[in-house]
Amino acid sequence: MKIANLRWWVIALIALATVINYIDRQSLVVLWPSIAADLYPDKTADEHKEVYAFISVVFIFSYAFGQALFGKIFDWIGTRLGFALSISLWSIATVLHAFSKGIVTFSIFRSILGIAEAGNWPGATKGNAEWFPTKERALAQGIFNSGAAIGGLIAIPLIGTLAVYFSWQIIFVLIGAIGLLWLIPWMILVKAPPKDHPWITDEEREYILSGQQNQQASGDAEGDGYNPSTSELLSHKQSWGVIVASACIDPIWWLFIFWIPIYLFEVYGMDVKQIALYGWVPYMGAMVGAFFGGLLAQNRFKAGWSTDSTRKLVITLGCLVMLPALLAMSNPGTPVIAVLLMAVILFGFQTAIGNVQTLPSDFFGGKTVGTLAGFSGMAAKLGAVGLTSLVPILTAGGNYTPAFMIGAGLAITALASIWILCPKIEPLSPKS
Repeated sequence: MKIANLRWWVIALIALATVINYIDRQSLVVLWPSIAADLYPDKTADEHKEVYAFISVVFIFSYAFGQALFGKIFDWIGTRLGFALSISLWSIATVLHAFSKGIVTFSIFRSILGIAEAGNWPGATKGNAEWFPTKERALAQGIFNSGAAIGGLIAIPLIGTLAVYFSWQIIFVLIGAIGLLWLIPWMILVKAPPKDHPWITDEEREYILSGQQNQQASGDAEGDGYNPSTSELLSHKQSWGVIVASACIDPIWWLFIFWIPIYLFEVYGMDVKQIALYGWVPYMGAMVGAFFGGLLAQNRFKAGWSTDSTRKLVITLGCLVMLPALLAMSNPGTPVIAVLLMAVILFGFQTAIGNVQTLPSDFFGGKTVGTLAGFSGMAAKLGAVGLTSLVPILTAGGNYTPAFMIGAGLAITALASIWILCPKIEPLSPKS
């Protein structure tokens, strides 16, 4: 049996895994007002926010560790088994949230969730590098990243609706079960990489393998590009360009996905139903941005642009879109304007991030992509830890302006790191 365009079925499954990933993690965000009222009825709103921030920091720390851990795991056991391990663990961890009784148990289960969910990102980057030629990687990454936006888009109204009929404990069980069902089509369809997959057509296999620049540029016997040791990988300034850019740009995303419902609750006094009505709007901007960034990169490749020019154009555009909207969030006025500005920010973020995440596969061979993606992902989450830890202090009394100003500075720093530390985006070679 042969399946035409098998690579697009694979990236569609990875995108679906990302949708599930974001529904699972967003469950706590949307349900937190109900959980806090149930578990901490005697605490104030600021104290509820402090507890939530602590649990969120535990999650991101665990996520950061999981990025580096699963980057190595995916390089060791491959994309197929790596995804199966990651999504099995995070689905079970989501179900365990239903048995949480307070900050300790929530932190433990949130930590397991963070470690396991982190595997989705280096796994997707590695899967992209395996299954797509260089000129299609930004679009494939955009499709995969759109899963994050779609997950956020679905999660807030879905969980808000479920909260009308079910307790928060039952909702965690229902949401966790979805990921286990995803394993069935994944294990059936993704039997092997494209080189050895029995269902891929000869034409598609040749198209994928011949279009991977790192393989073409390779001098090794296996034709898998430049695959340095970890120490040698980190000796390249380009690796640090990817790591620094990720560490600066990613906290902007986490600032909004962690705090949109709480921001709307605190600043505009919305309840769960009102949050479900407004909270999905920013994710619509994110979804459009994910596709836009990928399609723009593909368009430039078709026009004959180099990888260097294409990546820098799209990343620069995304950061410049975010910057004025972040500054405008200091005084958005009405809730409609606020969520629309958030949509612009997340549009810019997703426009840029898909091309940032393809940089490991632009620089190195397939056996190293997961490692650099893991390191950059870990740095991104550590940056998010720092900003998330500061949010309760920065936003005391409901003033979120300082947090948004920091976000604007991070966007500028991320852009500078790409231009300064990655002077030319192309396959690297061993240092002489």
